[in-house]
Amino acid sequence: RVQVVESGGGLVQAGGSLRLSCTASGSTFDDYAMGWFRQAPGKEREGVSCISWNGGNTYYADSVKGRFTISRDNVKNTLYLQLDSLKPEDTAMYYCATRGNAYCSGSWPIQGAYVYWGQGTQVTVSS
Repeated sequence: RVQVVESGGGLVQAGGSLRLSCTASGSTFDDYAMGWFRQAPGKEREGVSCISWNGGNTYYADSVKGRFTISRDNVKNTLYLQLDSLKPEDTAMYYCATRGNAYCSGSWPIQGAYVYWGQGTQVTVSS
């Protein structure tokens, strides 16, 4: 079974930055694309970003494009999400997930395509 663990969340002021990390153990990390999702209180979970197995393709939600950057280090089996220019509306629980194949594609926000999920890390942005 694959274990997915997120870290790096916290409390930050608007305009600040955070870097989230996600490790996935128990499988060949670089066989799969990876995604970040988030869920704000009272809202449905939504896709934030996706990265292909080798980092060659990335996708972002329109709401974070230009502010967030997804990356991965296949040697360290770690996925990252750099969050810059944070806004109060970015406050949410952020989840990492392994996709069922090596690529993201245009349907990357569909959550059913992701197999293993972490427990999440909380990001809170104060105004």
